[in-house]
Amino acid sequence: MSEPAQLPSGAPDAAPEPENEVKAGFLEHLDELRKRLVKSMIGIAIGALAIGVFSETIFHYVMRPVLASLPEGQRQLHFTSYLEPFFVYLKVSLYGGLFLSAPWVLFQVWQFVAPGLYRKEKRMVVPFLFFGTVLFYVGAAFCYYLVMPVAFPALAGIAGADMSPILTMKEQLGLVLAMLLGFGVVFELPVIIAFLSLVGVVTPQFLSKYRRHAIILNVALAAVITPTGDPFSLGLMALPMIVFYEVGILVARVIGKKQPAQPTADEKPAPA
Repeated sequence: MSEPAQLPSGAPDAAPEPENEVKAGFLEHLDELRKRLVKSMIGIAIGALAIGVFSETIFHYVMRPVLASLPEGQRQLHFTSYLEPFFVYLKVSLYGGLFLSAPWVLFQVWQFVAPGLYRKEKRMVVPFLFFGTVLFYVGAAFCYYLVMPVAFPALAGIAGADMSPILTMKEQLGLVLAMLLGFGVVFELPVIIAFLSLVGVVTPQFLSKYRRHAIILNVALAAVITPTGDPFSLGLMALPMIVFYEVGILVARVIGKKQPAQPTADEKPAPA
């Protein structure tokens, strides 16, 4: 009786499976996604309740760059209905809850993708949550302290010196929140690149190859996010995005999946 054929020495083994992997179907994935979304919403709701007590104080604080851009004697916001202040403060509570619960939401995202990762990859949860949270807050702070004080006076100056602005609470809150969230998400770029590299979606070689395309895309995205088109505000947004892209490449080289080495001419098997 012939013995089973043996694999030749040096032949690559079968790709290992993620530890404790659960083979789940489409409906199971949808159910897991629903659970993570529900838990994220509960965390945001708890954060909103905690922020709600201070919503008026927080609103006045985040409006400081807007008010500082107005002429002396006109530094006030208006409302067009009696219900507008109520809904404005409610919106502050909801978005404040999102900012406060950002670590919890990121943890739910990680829990959703973790079952398909290897044990070594799962150990990255702490750096993932830490740097993801820190960069989100740094992006919002960068927008508030550096971009808004430049962008809002530039926008106000477009109308001309003989024009007087009438700014409402609702419209200005929407603008400020959109900018804060936009910068917060953009500053997550190194974490996003690191995660995609960790699971093998992108490689450092791929990121380096398309560096020029990424620079053009970053500048275009910065032009969309920043409310004014002046070069200084655009540069304040585009420069960190380009820097973070390069940081993402460096991180991808460290933690990314290693590509199998291509056999050299001497290592290639001789033709039969």
